[in-house]
Amino acid sequence: MSYRESSVPDSSDKTIVVTGANTGIGFETARVLAARGARVLLGCRSEDKATAAIQAIQALHPAADLKWIPLNLADLASVKRAADMISEEPRLDVLVNNAGVAMAPKTLTADGFELHFGVNHLGHFALTGYLFDRLKPAARVVNVSSLAHIDHSIDFDNLCAEKGYK
Repeated sequence: MSYRESSVPDSSDKTIVVTGANTGIGFETARVLAARGARVLLGCRSEDKATAAIQAIQALHPAADLKWIPLNLADLASVKRAADMISEEPRLDVLVNNAGVAMAPKTLTADGFELHFGVNHLGHFALTGYLFDRLKPAARVVNVSSLAHIDHSIDFDNLCAEKGYK
């Protein structure tokens, strides 16, 4: 049995956060969940891109309940502010940790971590941690990943790329 868009159940009683919801898998996730009636909080860095995504979804589903949450996973202060905004919601049913970066040049996050590690791991870990009490007892956390782990590994002795970068 394959899972398809049509497999997604009615979600009209759910509030769902999707990181990186303005493009790619995140956008498609937000679109489908909105179509199923969920209140979808789009965690995105750029207000312009989030607004464009919201408008695109609402063009397909005019009654979609969508809200932009400013979220830069490369800045742990931004992650905390986003978690505080999300915590103001009456409920939180699902957190979809989707946003990520790939093949970026050597860059550090606002907190001094190598960008890939900071965004793809630490940012989502922090967001989940800040929201953990809101997610209990029966909510879901969905972590989206890529196949990059097949050809790569984490060099725990070089997390901030001080000893080289590739």
